[in-house]
Amino acid sequence: MGSMDPIYSGMPATDLGTEGWHKPWSGTNGGSCVEVKRLPDGSVAFRQSTDPEGPALVYSRDEMIVFLEGAKAGQADFLVA
Repeated sequence: MGSMDPIYSGMPATDLGTEGWHKPWSGTNGGSCVEVKRLPDGSVAFRQSTDPEGPALVYSRDEMIVFLEGAKAGQADFLVA
């Protein structure tokens, strides 16, 4: 990934490199996990571990803060209810 390449949601995860991807949590789902990578500008990329060459969802730091605060407050509980 060159410094002039645009970073956007839906881009191939491989364009973000192979280093630095982490599985912050995983369950008993047979290895199908979400992987995340913090990007140089502070944004965060997500990819599916079983499809590392698939698309990456990219969220800004501010978007991540709002999501995490909401999740901690229970505002996303309806997603798994």
